Amino acid sequence: MKALILAAGKGTRLRPLTNTVPKHLLPVGNKPILFHVLDYIKEAGIKDIGIVVSPDSGPYIEEAIGAGSEWGAKITFVVQPEPLGLAHAVKVAQGFLGNSPFLMFLGDNLIQEGVKDFLDEFHASNSDASILLKEVPDPRAFGVAELDSSGRVVHLVEKPKKPKSNLAIIGVYLFTAEIHKAIAQTKPSWRGELEITDAIQKLLELGKEIRSHLLRGWWLDIGSNDGLIEANRVVLDAFSKRDIKGEVDSQSRIVGRVQIGEGTKLESSLVQGPVFIAANCRIKNSLIKPFTNIGAGTVVEDSSLEHSVILENCQILKIKHLADSVIGRNTILAGQGKSPEKIRLFIGDDCKVELE
Repeated sequence: MKALILAAGKGTRLRPLTNTVPKHLLPVGNKPILFHVLDYIKEAGIKDIGIVVSPDSGPYIEEAIGAGSEWGAKITFVVQPEPLGLAHAVKVAQGFLGNSPFLMFLGDNLIQEGVKDFLDEFHASNSDASILLKEVPDPRAFGVAELDSSGRVVHLVEKPKKPKSNLAIIGVYLFTAEIHKAIAQTKPSWRGELEITDAIQKLLELGKEIRSHLLRGWWLDIGSNDGLIEANRVVLDAFSKRDIKGEVDSQSRIVGRVQIGEGTKLESSLVQGPVFIAANCRIKNSLIKPFTNIGAGTVVEDSSLEHSVILENCQILKIKHLADSVIGRNTILAGQGKSPEKIRLFIGDDCKVELE
């Protein structure tokens, strides 16, 4: 069994952040999105992993992940020259995959339950594919599956105008090598892309059995700034623990599940968890409210932050109330302490913003 992570997307809805960093390396909780995915795969016991990257994102992702020793795995990077669809990514990776069955995981999706049970069910069946499904209020924006009474898939359609079920196909799949034959017979969609939903439908038409697994926990598809903020909220709420490795002075107070990294100093401040503050930060005369993620080397002075993602090496100075925001790396955000009761910002890397 191999694993294939698709991480070639450009993240256009997360610009300007993704002009300088691949979206798969943006932080959720205490680590990049892609690291969470690799943790799922490690937990499932898969040690041969391919990561599909774009020519632009590849060098950054390779540098961040290395050879895979952190996950006890062998990592192979596969370049997808153009974003021509998920099934196209599998086609490009066929040299890596060979005839092995494989887990395919979209590198910007997070799920609560991991994939071990999903994988165990697949091994116990004789199916050629299994898809992870989630009940959603409005399935029209997704690939949608129709099932029979035993959970076998009988029909799939991509983004139907009139869905026949509320079961969305989320970004986790299991395949045998039969999927390569189906992709070879699949035509590009109206978008000019090889859709994995169409390829799975082709498997059905070829008489192959496709099973499904219903995800009961949360599913996060991180494709926008709001999606990134919400993912941080969910992950911090689910996995935060109290772990104070930095220095906290006698005038400061910590309430709830707060993680503070080594070298960070908390001075005359209040932190209300769940919150993650990375290493080598300085928090002075400030209020850090729940669901805030602060990257390494950041300075926060005379400010209040809430429900926000602050990347590395920022300076947040005299900001009365920053909420529901994403601030890129190496950014200076400075006010006079007179800013509105609440400000919301989405700022890329290396910016300087002054508020009067």
